[in-house]
Amino acid sequence: MMTALSAPRQVLAVTAGLAFLALSGLAFGWRAAMLSYLAAWLVLLALPAGALPVVIVMERLASAGGTPDTGLLAALRRLLALMPVAALLGIPILATLGLLYPWARGAGAATPLAGIWLTPAFVAGRAVLVLGTWLWLARRFSAPRERDARSAILGVGLHAVIGTLVVTDLVLSLDHRLGSSLGGLLLLTAWSGLAVAAAVLLAPGPAGSPEGEARLILLVVLTALWAFLHFVQFLVVWSANLPAEVLWYFARGGWSGRGLAILGGGVALLGAVLTLRPRQRTARLLAWPIVALHAVEMFWFVTPALRDRFGLGWTDLLALVVTLCLTLAVLPLAARLVPEPEPARAAA
Repeated sequence: MMTALSAPRQVLAVTAGLAFLALSGLAFGWRAAMLSYLAAWLVLLALPAGALPVVIVMERLASAGGTPDTGLLAALRRLLALMPVAALLGIPILATLGLLYPWARGAGAATPLAGIWLTPAFVAGRAVLVLGTWLWLARRFSAPRERDARSAILGVGLHAVIGTLVVTDLVLSLDHRLGSSLGGLLLLTAWSGLAVAAAVLLAPGPAGSPEGEARLILLVVLTALWAFLHFVQFLVVWSANLPAEVLWYFARGGWSGRGLAILGGGVALLGAVLTLRPRQRTARLLAWPIVALHAVEMFWFVTPALRDRFGLGWTDLLALVVTLCLTLAVLPLAARLVPEPEPARAAA
């Protein structure tokens, strides 16, 4: 997926990443810089975390006698190898909780339970536990092997629980105006859609139309589920006329927010139309806008907590550069923790 850099280039990548982060913080304020970094980090985290449940399900189907798309499965396993990178790059987030989150700066808790649950030490401890559990799951499922139903159910169930925890702690708690029970499932679905789309782009072209059609259907199903969850959440908020939640959506509206919504609806509709007459490269054609859609969506969730409006700015672009530089720098260390499978072995 990415070639490991030599030691001098690793140092250069770290230096460049830290320099761009410092530039962003000094020019636009540290809270704005770190909020953008959080959104960029979520894009990175989505690749391994979103790939994990898909790998588990595909392996279980193969063990039950199905015929999986070995090229796509190998590409998803390569994304699992990014889990240590995401864990390491999450350290700056945990180190700046007091800068990012209102509850860490002494804001009043909405409930007594929230006053206990949302404390810097407790949130940091849960985040470390979640990232450690994800790392263990990534190592466990990175190598091809037969899976029984019990291990598959436990793996997907554990992923759903810890994923909901990290979404609630690190994303939804940024802006207290939205109290949604769908937030965790919505973001986990978006992550899987992003990971599958990236894997479709990484995987070699399918040898025949059945594999290409299966990839397209998987992309369309995930995108349709994601769009449905967004619609249900918006419908509940708007029809119930919940003032705080409506303000949450207003902060993410404007021309940029409406443009993102139109893009999301257009991608879902395009996917549905493409399934009528699938072609060999149709899945790759659909994968590009899905990757862009879900990547921008992470900024849509995060950055309006400070700006009270949505729009991509210089801090967002710099955060993506910072994340890319630091990812390239720590890849060799990450490869020791979750090694990428050999191509021939993964395709076996």
